[in-house]
Amino acid sequence: MARDSDAHDGTGGDAATGGAAAADGDAAATDGDAATDGGADRRLVGGWEGRYYEDFEVGDVYKHPYGRTVTETDNVWFTNLSMNLNPMHFNEAYAAETEFGERLVDGTFVIALAVGMSVIDVSANATANLGYDKIRHHAPVFHGDTLFAESEVLEKRESSSRDHVGIVTTELRAYNQNDELVLSLERTPMVLKRSHAQPSAAQPTGWPEGIGTQPEDLE
Repeated sequence: MARDSDAHDGTGGDAATGGAAAADGDAAATDGDAATDGGADRRLVGGWEGRYYEDFEVGDVYKHPYGRTVTETDNVWFTNLSMNLNPMHFNEAYAAETEFGERLVDGTFVIALAVGMSVIDVSANATANLGYDKIRHHAPVFHGDTLFAESEVLEKRESSSRDHVGIVTTELRAYNQNDELVLSLERTPMVLKRSHAQPSAAQPTGWPEGIGTQPEDLE
C-alpha cells in the first residue's frame, strides 16, 4: 500500500482523480500547480520534483528506475579522467593474467553510477551531501554488466543549524543483472523541506521564470 507521502502533495498528479476533475470541468488544481484552458485539452501539470524531507519514512525502500549497462567506454574514460593508473582497468593483456581474466570496471565509477541512479528518489532536493560511509565492494563489475540500485531510509532528523532542511541517511545497494550485490554504502544528504520549496508546474526546479509555456498561454 502506498503511503500518503507517495502522492507527493499533488505535485505529480493522480490519474484517477485528475481525470474525474477534468470530466467535471474543473479549470485548475486547487493548489495552483496546474493551469488549464477551461477544461479543454491543454494543461500545465507538475512533474516529478523528487522527495522533500517530509516525504521520507524510516524503513521505506526505493527501487530506482532505469538499470544502466556499463560499457568499456565508461571504464576507459572514467579511468583516464580520474588518473587511475591501476592496469586492471585499462590493460587487457595484464588483466587477462589475473584471477578475473579480464579488465575490471573502476570501483569509483561504480560508486558514482549507483549514487547518480539514486538521486531521482533521494537527493534531487538536497542542498549538500554530508558524507559517504561504510562503502563496500561486494563483487567485481565487468564490461557489459547491467547495474540496478535501491535505497533504504535508515534515519531522518531535523537539522540543528538550518531550519529549511532535514538530514536523511540511506543505505544504497547496487546489484548486477544476476541479482548479485556488487556495492553498498550509506550516504547522508541535507534535504530541503517542502515547506521551504516553491516548485510549480509553470516554473519547476531549474527553470528560470518565464521560460516555456506559461499559464496565461493556456487562457
